[in-house]
Amino acid sequence: MDEITIELVAIGASVSAHCQPCLVYHLGKARELGVTELDIQEAIDVGFMIEKGAGNAMRNYAGELVNILKKQGDSCCPGTTSKCCG
Repeated sequence: MDEITIELVAIGASVSAHCQPCLVYHLGKARELGVTELDIQEAIDVGFMIEKGAGNAMRNYAGELVNILKKQGDSCCPGTTSKCCG
């Protein structure tokens, strides 16, 4: 990948990971490379879409896991009798 693409990917990843220092750094690098504000905003928007998708997936997973655990007597490892996965 070229430097511009790397920085745009890093901007989106920074947003989805909630890493403020990373976002500041990669925004600065992107601007140094001459990346347009439109491209930067698009990378930020993609990061928010990823974050939203991951959040929705975790909410669904957590809800399903709670139901599984209720049925299995609160074992935290579905399919086992263990009380702790760690």
